Amino acid sequence: MSLFTLFVLAVGLSMDAFAVSVCKGLAMRKVTVGKMALVGAWFGGFQALMPAIGYVLGCQFKERIMAVDHWIAFVLLAFIGINMIRESAGKEKEEQSCGNETEGESLKPRAMFVLAVATSIDALAVGITFAFLEVNIMAAMLFIGVITFALSMVGVKVGNVFGTKYKSRAELSGGVILVLLGIKILLEHMGII
Repeated sequence: MSLFTLFVLAVGLSMDAFAVSVCKGLAMRKVTVGKMALVGAWFGGFQALMPAIGYVLGCQFKERIMAVDHWIAFVLLAFIGINMIRESAGKEKEEQSCGNETEGESLKPRAMFVLAVATSIDALAVGITFAFLEVNIMAAMLFIGVITFALSMVGVKVGNVFGTKYKSRAELSGGVILVLLGIKILLEHMGII
């Protein structure tokens, strides 16, 4: 997997975390670099950890399903992407209640843990595909974690300044990116590109 493809994948995976970070920023009266970094660390850390877990799981089954690995990668990425696109269309009601939590509740470890796990489940599935594509998992984890960390920090600031205006667009973009990457993997394996 090329560095550019990995970058695009990392951006696509981080869009859920970005969208939730926008909500976090909306709930904050005053955004500080420390608060932005805290949100970024939670989301970036889990986005880095989940592909590793998926990779280990994928390696367990790799030998048995090598003949259809490209189809599995395609189906997983397309499913995740389509789900993100579908969810982005239904965000209006959610966006209206996005900032209803208090600032103190917003950054508590319990709340952040649940959100970090929820936004990184997609990365777990992508980690499974990494086992089939023989990706350097350490580099991929680092790359995905850093990109998500940075975009989550930006999301907090965007949410604080602009509100939820860009939340559903980010989710839609992330979904389209993942679907296109799934198609690219399938077409590459078939020798079309």
